[in-house]
Amino acid sequence: MYTSLEDTSKRIQAIKDEIGKVIVGQEGLIEGILVALLSEGHILLEGYPGLGKTVTVKTLARAIDAKFHRVQFTPDLIPADIIGFEMIEPATMRTSIHKGPIFTNLLLADEINRAPAKVQSALLEAMQERQITIGRSSYPLEKLFFVLATQNPIEVTGTYLLPEAEVDRFMLKLRIRYPSYSEERKITERQVMDEEPEVKAVFSPKEILDLRHYIARRTPLRDDSPIVKYSTRIVRATRPEEGTDGFIKGLALYGASPRASISLAKAARAYSFIKGDDTVLPEHVQAMAYPVLRHRIILTHEAESRGVDPDEVIRDVLESVPRFE
Repeated sequence: MYTSLEDTSKRIQAIKDEIGKVIVGQEGLIEGILVALLSEGHILLEGYPGLGKTVTVKTLARAIDAKFHRVQFTPDLIPADIIGFEMIEPATMRTSIHKGPIFTNLLLADEINRAPAKVQSALLEAMQERQITIGRSSYPLEKLFFVLATQNPIEVTGTYLLPEAEVDRFMLKLRIRYPSYSEERKITERQVMDEEPEVKAVFSPKEILDLRHYIARRTPLRDDSPIVKYSTRIVRATRPEEGTDGFIKGLALYGASPRASISLAKAARAYSFIKGDDTVLPEHVQAMAYPVLRHRIILTHEAESRGVDPDEVIRDVLESVPRFE
């Protein structure tokens, strides 16, 4: 199906161009979403309200001709609101299943940290197992199933701390910032012009699945691969008991799990493909280390009180870990 890197890179650029018809700037956000999409991962997105998170995901869904649902997470949400429920028909006394919004390709879980534990548990099963349970039966989700969850970094009232087991299921944590002056001016101009940009579908969900297999076959990551070794060394260095030079011990209470090593290698591979490079380089691993690891490093109370950011820890780790053994 895919004949060359150049051909597929052009189509990836076409997705960016279609999203660019609606979204101004946010190149890092768009690339991060594409990395997770092509690596079968999910995204935790942290940013202030009004920065275009919902519009970005909706536009992506249109560009790949995928089904899209948005769920606003609230403290009174119950699992049935997301996964669906089993209902008895009074006339026949037979049960029927009413499927919820999770049966989609792209699910935007807005303000995920406002939902209670039972809802988080239902979402965790969907993210990890690609299935949900209603009553006594399990139901598979779409083959292309992608969760993008948002959380507001400035609000704590009425929110719940996400369980570490769920946070670890997110391949990437992306941070979205305010636009520059020129970008914000362009955003304002577009919104006041009362014109709806036409976004064309340049991929289908099946083609995205095929592209995942193409990327994996094109750049196999075996256990003796230098990139696999480098990714693993970086992740292990985030753990206080194994970090180099001992600097991590005063900063991190817990480091990243082996799932992070897998995510880092896969994300670096997808990132190199998006950039149009023939091979995966250490620079690709370093670029992906921040979104892959920043939500998996649990800081000590001392580090938090000093205002240490996980990205600072990751930067020190990257400086201390040699690229090649």
